[in-house]
Amino acid sequence: MSAHIGIRNGPARFIGAYSDGVVVSNRTTWLYTAGTPGLDESGKTPEGIEAQSRLAWENIFAILKKADMDASHLVKVTTWLTSEDLVKDYVRVRSEFIGENRPAFMLGTVNSLIRDDILVEIEIVAAK
Repeated sequence: MSAHIGIRNGPARFIGAYSDGVVVSNRTTWLYTAGTPGLDESGKTPEGIEAQSRLAWENIFAILKKADMDASHLVKVTTWLTSEDLVKDYVRVRSEFIGENRPAFMLGTVNSLIRDDILVEIEIVAAK
């Protein structure tokens, strides 16, 4: 496994469970995902931010597994939510999935995503 060193001497130490930056060693395999919503295998979204967040993270972890990676390989997570009211529940679910790992993290809100029923999209960068 490559060395992932989280840098936490900036704003992250005051805001949340993430790193301001992550240093990755040489000879690394990189994985970039597209925005990944909480869609099931039939293309449907469950009701509510918790269910959609959980399914989105399950989809992300399925991609990580195909690349022979896991949460320890996360370098950067970018998340888009459709409302600030969803942040607390999303962050709780995210914490269940990434545990003590501290990738760089960005979360923003937008008026809408690609479909009206989608409340969250997550994209990641991972390195191994």
